[in-house]
Amino acid sequence: MKIGIDTLGGDFAPDANVAGAILAQKQLPKDIRIVLFGNQDQILACLSAHGADASDFEIVHAPDVITMHDHPTRAIPQKPNSSIAVGFEHLSKGNIQVFASTGNTGAMLVGSIYKVNTIPGIIRPCITSVLPTVDGGNSILLDVGSNADCKADILYQFGVLGSLYAKNVYNIEQPRVGLLNIGEEETKGNLLTLATHKLLKESDEINFVGNIEGRDLFTGAADVIVCDGFTGNVVLKEAEGIYTLMKKRGIQDEYFDRFNYENYGGTPILGVKGNVIIGHGISNDKAVRSMILHSYEVAKSGLAGKINEAFN
Repeated sequence: MKIGIDTLGGDFAPDANVAGAILAQKQLPKDIRIVLFGNQDQILACLSAHGADASDFEIVHAPDVITMHDHPTRAIPQKPNSSIAVGFEHLSKGNIQVFASTGNTGAMLVGSIYKVNTIPGIIRPCITSVLPTVDGGNSILLDVGSNADCKADILYQFGVLGSLYAKNVYNIEQPRVGLLNIGEEETKGNLLTLATHKLLKESDEINFVGNIEGRDLFTGAADVIVCDGFTGNVVLKEAEGIYTLMKKRGIQDEYFDRFNYENYGGTPILGVKGNVIIGHGISNDKAVRSMILHSYEVAKSGLAGKINEAFN
């Protein structure tokens, strides 16, 4: 298996990405190769600075950078020699089995859809986030930003995608799916959640457990929590804000320490034909290591292929 890493994405590129790859390589099985996409001279300099052997990695020269300010839909065709564009080219040809980046999220989404292609039957691919629960487990929240406006059939598919992710990567045999809403009763909510609740309740594809209120997000009431991307992004940023606030106030707590993004690193784009992982733009070397290790778990599970089988 080969894991592709964009070394030019994120606020601390390329050093944090290369350093994270070095950390991850020490924890991965010996037959796993990490492929570094970016400026070859910079990559070699970073490897040397960290005392790593360049022969332990594959390097693909892709010197152009898609910045956070580049327009997502124009960036890839305008910068064909960028680390993201070249990485997707290798993924689409099967040269690597998963591609991960802490760079421009919009460009990663566009590249996933147009370079790797959406799985037939998927209305809209989505991205997820992991919410640590007080019982020591995790809940998967989706969508968290790629689809701000949704219809009921899209949210229904999120429930199916989240279930497949939970089952194949987190080894939860019958993931419990909840719908994020303003009340537990079936009659609560807006037009979108009312229509979605009906679809989820009538489904025999998932294990639907009903509505989940905001106060239950971290209690483990559901393994998969479905919402539109606007709501999910607000929830995600609030969770990050709570963690930051706790740290600034000098509060040390074992549970809240699990909110640290370094522990999770990245999340897959669900609904595309290849395994694509998006990391946080402020990722340091530890976060990149976590992103790479999760990329390995996603690729090893064959997640994209299993989603493709389920929808076709």
